[in-house]
Amino acid sequence: MKNAISPHQFHIPVMGIAYTIDSPVKVAHFGINSSISIIEDHLIEKMRAYYYKLNRQKYIPISKNEINFRAKRITDYLNLINTEVKKKVEEVKNAAFTATSDITKYFEMLPEVTELKQKYLRFTQLEDVSAKNDLEKELRGQVKPGAIEVNIMTKVDREQIGKNSEPVENGSDALQALKGYAESDLENSTLVFSAGMNPRLFNYLSSFKSFQPDSNGVFNKAIAIKVSDYRSALIQGKYLAKRGIWVSEFRIESGLNCGGHAFATDGFLLGPILEEFKEKKEELTLELKNLYQNYFSEEKVFNQLPDIKITVQGGIGTFEEDKLLKDYYKVDATGWGSPFLLCKEATNVDEETLKKLQNAKARDIVLSHSSPLGVRFNYLKGASGEDYRRLNLLKNKPGSACPEKLLQANTEFTEKPICTASHKYQKLKVAHIQQSDMSVEEKEKESKLVYQKECLCTGLCNTAAINYNFQFVKNMDFVTVCPGPNLAYFSGNYSLKELVDHIYGRKTVLSGYRPHMFIKELQLYIDYLKELRENTDFSNKREVKKYERFLQNLNKGITYYKQLFAQKTINNSEFISDLRLCEKELNMNNQKNEVA
Repeated sequence: MKNAISPHQFHIPVMGIAYTIDSPVKVAHFGINSSISIIEDHLIEKMRAYYYKLNRQKYIPISKNEINFRAKRITDYLNLINTEVKKKVEEVKNAAFTATSDITKYFEMLPEVTELKQKYLRFTQLEDVSAKNDLEKELRGQVKPGAIEVNIMTKVDREQIGKNSEPVENGSDALQALKGYAESDLENSTLVFSAGMNPRLFNYLSSFKSFQPDSNGVFNKAIAIKVSDYRSALIQGKYLAKRGIWVSEFRIESGLNCGGHAFATDGFLLGPILEEFKEKKEELTLELKNLYQNYFSEEKVFNQLPDIKITVQGGIGTFEEDKLLKDYYKVDATGWGSPFLLCKEATNVDEETLKKLQNAKARDIVLSHSSPLGVRFNYLKGASGEDYRRLNLLKNKPGSACPEKLLQANTEFTEKPICTASHKYQKLKVAHIQQSDMSVEEKEKESKLVYQKECLCTGLCNTAAINYNFQFVKNMDFVTVCPGPNLAYFSGNYSLKELVDHIYGRKTVLSGYRPHMFIKELQLYIDYLKELRENTDFSNKREVKKYERFLQNLNKGITYYKQLFAQKTINNSEFISDLRLCEKELNMNNQKNEVA
C-alpha cells in the first residue's frame, strides 16, 4: 500500500464518533478516503473485540491498568483496520470483471476525468483477446486503496491523573490518541486535527519520527488541519512549521453549514474565504516552507516538499457545486459528509436513526446548545438521545450519568472537572441560577440552556453498539446524531455507487428545491445574526462593534457573490434570485434593529 493515492476527488470526513468508526473497511478498497475518530478509546476497545471475533482470532483485552492503554488500544485497532483494508484490496484485485463484481464497481465509480477511468473504458470496448488480457493485468495492478484517515478533536484533551494524584505525563486523551496513531502501521495516511489549536498536542508531534518525510520528501503519515478561514490556517501552519512539522493539507469547513460542532466565523462566508485561499496559496506555501526549512537548518535540505493541498467541506450537495469549487476555486478535493449517513455501505447508522435521518426536514436539523464543550452543535431533533434527556427532566433528574468522562472540563462548582451534561453539574448550576438576582424570565431561559446539554460521549457511540450487537454503556442505549443542514435535502437509502454517481454528475439523487450551498450558508448566518442581535447589549460599545462587524462581513459576502455569479461562466439565475431574497431579509432585520 506504499505511495497509494486515492483515485477519487472527494473524501468522507469524520462524522460523530461511531458513524465512521470503521468506514475505511467499507470504502477504502474502492479507492475512497474516509476518516475515523480515535478519541473514544472505550468504543475502540469494543470495536477491537468485534473485529477479532469477526476474523475468528483471539481477542486479548487491553486493560485500563496497563500503561498507555489508550494509545495501545488505538494502535492495535488501526492496525486491525489496516489489515482488513489490505485484505479487501487483494480481493478486489483478484475478482473477475463481471457486471456485479467489486473490481468492476471499483472502476465504474471512478470519475471520468481520470486517466485510469479512461483506460478502463477502453478495456471494456476491446475485442482483441491478447490486448484485452494485457490491459486487464495493467488495471489490476493499478487498484489502489483509499487512505485510512484519523481525526483528533483538539478540544477533547482531559488530563489523566495517576496513582500519585498528579497528571500522567503525556497521558491526556488527545496526546494518547496521537501516540496511538503515530505508532500504528498505517501508511499513506493523514491525521486530521479539528477544533483549533492545542499547543501541548501540536508540540507533542515533534516526538515522533513518523511525521517526518522520507528521503524523497514523501510523508507516510501526513498532517491536515481543519480550518474555518485563512488566518487560522496561517497561524496554525506557522506554529507547526517552526517546530519542524509540515502541514500537507488545510481542510476548509463552513462555519455553520456543517455537521457536528459548528464554529461560526465573524460573518465571513465560505466563498470569500475560498477566494482568499486561492489568491494566497503560493504565499502561504512559501512562508511555511521557509519556516520548516529553517527549523532543520543545515541538518536536512528538503529539495522537494509536497504541495499543500486545499480541500473544502460543508454543505456540498450537487455536481455543479463540486465543479465550481474545483474549477473556479482550484481546491484539490472536496468532503462529502452528511449524505453518506444515508448509505449503509459507507457509514454506521442503526435502523431507527436511519429512518429519522431519511425523514428529516430543514426544521429538524438545528444549531443547538447540546454540546457540553460550550460550542454550538448541529443536531437532529427527535433522535432517542433527546427522548432520554427529556425523560430525565420529567423525572426531575436533569442531565445524565457520566460514564465516559471525556468532556469533563468544568470547574465552576467543583475542584475536579465535571461535565456540563452530568446530573451533578446541572443540579448545581440550576440551583445557582435560582439563587441569583435574575428575573423569572432570565432564570427560565438560563435553566433551559443548561438542560439542553446532552451526553455526547455515549449518544454518538451507541449506533455502532446497536449495529454490531454489543453493549457500550449499561442502561444508556440512546443515540445522538449530528448531521449538517444539507442532509435535509437527501432522503433515500442510497447505495455507495448511487452517491458516488451523484457526486460526479452521472445521476442525481435529489428531487425538489434545494438552495445552493452558498445560499444555505448565508441563510444560516442570517439566522445566527438574529440570535446574536437578541443577545447583544447595545449599550455596550464592544458588543455593538462585534455585531456591526458581523453584519458588515455578511454584506461584503453578498456583494462578493453578486460579482461572482454575474460572470458568464458561473451565472445562475436561481442563485441570484435567492441572493436578493437573503439581502432583503438582512436589510429588513437591520432596519428593525436601527428602529429599536
